[in-house]
Amino acid sequence: MTGNISENLLNIHDRIAKAAKRAGRDPNEVTLIAVTKTVEPKRIKEAISAGIRVFGENYVQEAQEKMAKFKDKKLKWHFIGHLQKNKAKFAVELFDLIHSVDSVELAQELNKRAKEPIDILIEVNIAKENTKTGIDPEGAVKLARAISAMPNLKLRGLMAIPPSFEQAEMARPYFAMVRRLAERINKEKFAGVYLRELSMGMSNDYEVAIEEGATMVRLGTAIFGTRAVSEKKTAKSA
Repeated sequence: MTGNISENLLNIHDRIAKAAKRAGRDPNEVTLIAVTKTVEPKRIKEAISAGIRVFGENYVQEAQEKMAKFKDKKLKWHFIGHLQKNKAKFAVELFDLIHSVDSVELAQELNKRAKEPIDILIEVNIAKENTKTGIDPEGAVKLARAISAMPNLKLRGLMAIPPSFEQAEMARPYFAMVRRLAERINKEKFAGVYLRELSMGMSNDYEVAIEEGATMVRLGTAIFGTRAVSEKKTAKSA
């Protein structure tokens, strides 16, 4: 990808539309989330000018600094990184959607800290990889049941990151597993729980994710190009 954000977005929107149509879906069902981890404000401003309205951040402190510069109420901010319990009180105030709830303990803390109901997703470690956060599929069902009893949490769907493959097609079975897991949870008919959102697919595999039902794709490199800043923080920095 080049550094021209407007051109990149035109290409991305075209590819999203084609992927959705291949699956017999409406492209408007897919929300594009611009991942702005380590992206400087100038580039974020370019993305806003090019039509982006939803941004994904991995770290609470970095997000706070950026939000202070962009106070447009039309913008939506999603938390997509690993969230520690001690940052829950900030997360419920800052973000429109938290993608990465992966334990009953974190859910309980968010429920306690939220002053009004907040939208969340359960993060699923769909391949049970030791290097990734998220709850295993069986645990996700139990977590959904537990969240159904928490009045300040609105469970909207699932988030997942499949194993990394050079060929995007190799990720397809994992995306399909996420979709089927959401269907399974919906069949349980937990009170107040109906999963409509599937946050899956990144810069290298988002078209396959859309073909398998993704309603949110999280793109960083495809929009902004290769990051100039090396990633030194760990997931625990959230």
